Amino acid sequence: MIISTMRPLVMGILNVTPDSFSDGGEFFSADAAVRQAERMIREGADIIDIGGESTRPGSKRISADEEAERVVPVIEAVAARFDIPISIDTTKSSVAERAIAAGAAIINDISGLRWDAGLADIAAASNAGLILRHSRGTFETMHTEPPADDIFADVSAAFTEALKIAASAGVAKENIVLDIGIGFGKTFEQNLELLAKLDKIIAEFEDYPMLAGVSRKSFIGKILGEPDPQKRVAASVAAAVIAVTKGASIVRVHDVKETADALKLIAAINEKGY
Repeated sequence: MIISTMRPLVMGILNVTPDSFSDGGEFFSADAAVRQAERMIREGADIIDIGGESTRPGSKRISADEEAERVVPVIEAVAARFDIPISIDTTKSSVAERAIAAGAAIINDISGLRWDAGLADIAAASNAGLILRHSRGTFETMHTEPPADDIFADVSAAFTEALKIAASAGVAKENIVLDIGIGFGKTFEQNLELLAKLDKIIAEFEDYPMLAGVSRKSFIGKILGEPDPQKRVAASVAAAVIAVTKGASIVRVHDVKETADALKLIAAINEKGY
């Protein structure tokens, strides 16, 4: 699957989990998840990203079977009803394989192939899209890792290694998207700097679309003094707008309508060439 990014795309987050940091439990049933997917599509989502394992700080790993049992019925239902690319947010190749068979077209790997390089083999065999996110440490330690001395060098090295693994597995270059991994093993200051200088990373990896997932993240909560993730909508949209103006091709968000509306305004201005 070739990921088209002729304009910035909105990836809607659909967590089929009881414990995700912002919407855990809201869409845990298949029926609720499908209704939410329909709503996001109506509001302007270009991709639906379905995940069955929370990666919030303090979350616990679940088995591949449990994760697949959560996501596969939802993927099947969404794929049967809607003509929209579906992404499976997983770090396990066995889950990805079952998700692709159920109708997913993109694999979204938060570990950047560090935890299961077999994900690249699944992507290559199925011609699926592959999103490679920068993160640090293991599943258990990625939110408590000591900060990198140079976050840009760390991101660059991780992307280079992930791309090497993907290429050796035969993943088509045009099927790969990179994700800077805001909030994953980074300090508050590093998150802000990565967002502010996103164009620097994009210039280094100019052959690959860049995804930014900034929605409702804890760094936004710190700025606002707002502990409730669901009350960070306006600032999340602002962060998405900054990411797009810095060159991001995809933004991964909870609040689809608000983000899509903001991107429409950017597009209208850009089309006028002002």
